Amino acid sequence: MEKKIRLCTKEDVEAIVELGLLAWEPVFESFEKIMGPTVFKIIYPDWEKTQREEMERVCRETDKFDTYIAEVEGRVVGFTTLELNQEVKKGEIYFLAVHPDAQNEGIGTALNLFAIQKMKEAGMKFIEVGTGGDPSHAPARRSYEKAGFKRVLPAVHYYMDLTEEN
Repeated sequence: MEKKIRLCTKEDVEAIVELGLLAWEPVFESFEKIMGPTVFKIIYPDWEKTQREEMERVCRETDKFDTYIAEVEGRVVGFTTLELNQEVKKGEIYFLAVHPDAQNEGIGTALNLFAIQKMKEAGMKFIEVGTGGDPSHAPARRSYEKAGFKRVLPAVHYYMDLTEEN
């Protein structure tokens, strides 16, 4: 199975969006269970629409973001979006998604290693990536750690549903 990573084209955008929605569906299902349906619907009233719009935006804003896709046998199986801040020499992995049918095949790690190399070539001094600490983000965390990223700052988000009796 040969993996090919290449720059996204306009023709790839719909495949990226569909892949991203499939890959992130378990994440948002997890968020709804964790947050509860009331808070979830307030924060994410239409997560699919919001995610679609954000993926389309980063694919359009090529002056700010570089999106790369991973292909296996001509099929888009993953993508990553990079943001390079030349002023402070900081790279950020803005998006990383792997099709559910292609997870645990090293595609996320390959995309991360590719991103690291691109950022080195661009003169970045460090890379930042953020992800969730919940179980649905475990594959992403494994992928980042396999590529050499280290956890440095834990984050905690608190919510309170005021519609329920406390």
